[in-house]
Amino acid sequence: MAIDGETGALTGTKDKDYNLIWFVEACLSNVLRLQTYIDDADRDGDTELAEFFRKAQADSRKGADLGKSMLAGRLSSAG
Repeated sequence: MAIDGETGALTGTKDKDYNLIWFVEACLSNVLRLQTYIDDADRDGDTELAEFFRKAQADSRKGADLGKSMLAGRLSSAG
């Protein structure tokens, strides 16, 4: 639930930085969740579905990596 007007006064983190942190966490969480889906599809012998989830997992991992790089650059220049 969003708090109207929150721009870091409560959290100590600017909204845009918080959004980037949230994005990275969501991507990493998705990578973990998709592994369960891949395992389920593999167990049922559904290689098409398993491959679909593997591609989605790779995209989520890529999003997390891009977000982590962006976050690292922003945090190092925030000094």
